[in-house]
Amino acid sequence: MKLIRPDQPLAPGVQTLTTTRDGGVSIAPWDSLNLGDHVGDDPAAVAENRRRLEAELGIRQPQWLTQVHGVQVVEARADRVVREADGCWTRTPGVVCTVMTADCLPVLFAAADGSCVAAAHAGWRGLLNGVLEATLEVFDDPAQVNVWLGPAIGPAAFEVGPEVRAAFVAADAAAGNAFQPSPRHEGHWLADLYALARRRLQAAGVSQISGGDYCTHDQGEHFFSYRRDGQTGRMASLIWIG
Repeated sequence: MKLIRPDQPLAPGVQTLTTTRDGGVSIAPWDSLNLGDHVGDDPAAVAENRRRLEAELGIRQPQWLTQVHGVQVVEARADRVVREADGCWTRTPGVVCTVMTADCLPVLFAAADGSCVAAAHAGWRGLLNGVLEATLEVFDDPAQVNVWLGPAIGPAAFEVGPEVRAAFVAADAAAGNAFQPSPRHEGHWLADLYALARRRLQAAGVSQISGGDYCTHDQGEHFFSYRRDGQTGRMASLIWIG
């Protein structure tokens, strides 16, 4: 099982990682470590993939979410109840915050002293509507929060329509710098999710931001990509204390 972790721990005692597509039992087009139970895969395969992940990491009952591209953030619990939200947080050691992605941006947060952690699922709608800011509200001081940007679709692959750029620019004129004209379709734009997230986080008071080094679309040997493949699996990004 291949796992991706930050170069440096986000905080003392905090575990942070993103899965890849390697190490599971699902068959194509979900091959092989698909952790999403909503994408048409065999439920038994998804259950086995999740069991393998828990065994590999030595964790129990990560908080799975039903993600809706919104801004709701809930407290994570170790009770196997799936909650509808696009972010979760905890101050309880051993409780695992989890989000799933296949091009959208997973954002993992940790208080610098390791007392609180959170995870957010940030596609362009969530970024625009404030899911990162909503997640930061659970922390005492954004200036004391360290953030890691997990694997997402890269700026050379994420083409959007003019209405997406216009919405971001209407909220923040300087956000236009995160868009470049698309060479493929006139009037369309290539959007940099990583840059948009960094700008939002910095405006909210976060200065310690790492990650943003992958492209799920172009690195198909490692990552699922909805934009590339349509029907496909989901990676998980996890963070917990302990």
